Amino acid sequence: METVLKGIVKFMNDVLWNKYLVLLFLLLGSGIFFTVRTRFIQVRKFKEGMKLVFGNISLNGNSADSSGMSSFQALATAIAAQVGTGNIAGCATALVSGGPGAIFWMWISAFFGMSTIYGEAVLAQRFKCVNEDGDVVGGPIYYIKAAFKGKFGSFLATFFAIAIILALGFMGNMVQSNSISEAFYTAFGLPKLATGLVIATISAFVFLGGVKRIASITEKIVPLMAAFYIVGALVVLGINHEAILPALTSIFVGAFQPSAVMGGALGIGIKETMRYGVARGLFSNEAGMGSTPHAHALAKVNKPQDQGCVAMVGVFIDTFVILTITALVILTSGMLGTMGVDGELLSGTALAQAAFNQSFGSFGDVFIAICLLFFAFSTIIGWYFFGESNVKALFKNNKYAKMGYAMIAVVCIVLGSLQKVTLVWDMSDMFNGLMIIPNLLAVLALSGIVSKYANSDEFR
Repeated sequence: METVLKGIVKFMNDVLWNKYLVLLFLLLGSGIFFTVRTRFIQVRKFKEGMKLVFGNISLNGNSADSSGMSSFQALATAIAAQVGTGNIAGCATALVSGGPGAIFWMWISAFFGMSTIYGEAVLAQRFKCVNEDGDVVGGPIYYIKAAFKGKFGSFLATFFAIAIILALGFMGNMVQSNSISEAFYTAFGLPKLATGLVIATISAFVFLGGVKRIASITEKIVPLMAAFYIVGALVVLGINHEAILPALTSIFVGAFQPSAVMGGALGIGIKETMRYGVARGLFSNEAGMGSTPHAHALAKVNKPQDQGCVAMVGVFIDTFVILTITALVILTSGMLGTMGVDGELLSGTALAQAAFNQSFGSFGDVFIAICLLFFAFSTIIGWYFFGESNVKALFKNNKYAKMGYAMIAVVCIVLGSLQKVTLVWDMSDMFNGLMIIPNLLAVLALSGIVSKYANSDEFR
């Protein structure tokens, strides 16, 4: 049975991500389409988005209630989900698999992805509603039904809801807790089960507090975690400042001539550079995936356009700031392409740790462990919330369904901390990919509405 399941998952991932690149073309194509249709909204309204975000930033100023979140809390919850282990391990993997040029294609995918996420946030605001308990609810499941009426719309919405619950609420959070336990075992020798139990206990406390507690936690943890990581990375770049210009050069040269940078030793071609750059970039910032609209739907804003602009800033912070800084740290360290003690090429978290160790010594392991704790834990909170939103929609806000979902999510956090189960990771990738399809179909079907909002500040 397991062999059959592995075969199905591998086939689906090959179709979606690996060999046939269906989602790569769909995501990038959608980004280009929305960029043109919104007349480069990510350029025209970027300054406005920055003002909306940093003009309202607060660590303890905007309380949330069951009827929604502040705009900043919604962004913080979205960034909590976006900025995860992919910003460290994912970036390192992209560099190993695609070479330095992969970072250039990450930037390209993020640029176009900013217009896609603008559309998602606008539609989440436009089609949000108040349920029978008086709670504000919204997300792809609602605008999918608005885009496609009848049984087909209901099927797509249900399919999306099930996929995101499995991909993020359960399997995705196993992946995140595994990253935390691995990092703390490496840095401090802490038993993985103990780490998992602590993370699960803290997570349960946050989960049980509902939207109000989730919003309160994310608005505090996101700015702090970003500042801590950025300051540490800038210290490394300050130490390695002479290598920054060559690193940037390798990114631009490697985007079009990978062999000129990697020497052909790893057999990286331009196709691999584009593939890993675009795929890892889109996977990290989640533009087009249908996850972050759940948070943006709850934002209390004057008009949907405002939250669309705020959402774009989330992609910018995720890719152009945090992912780029990680890439520069690795490239300036000179650790890319080196072998570990096991004789294998350093990749993922191990490569990131080696890059920081090059400047920080053994403190590099500790620094990455702390950062992964912040990054992965914040993602657990965000992904749980996204899954719960769909559980509420599927089961009509049934309290027993919500309780069951919370219990399973907590168990998954503990199990995920014990060991990396490759099948679980692969299944998470598969369901992540599957949930993109109904989401993007709906966003594209409603592109006319997105265009009206983007091209008229008066349209509400």
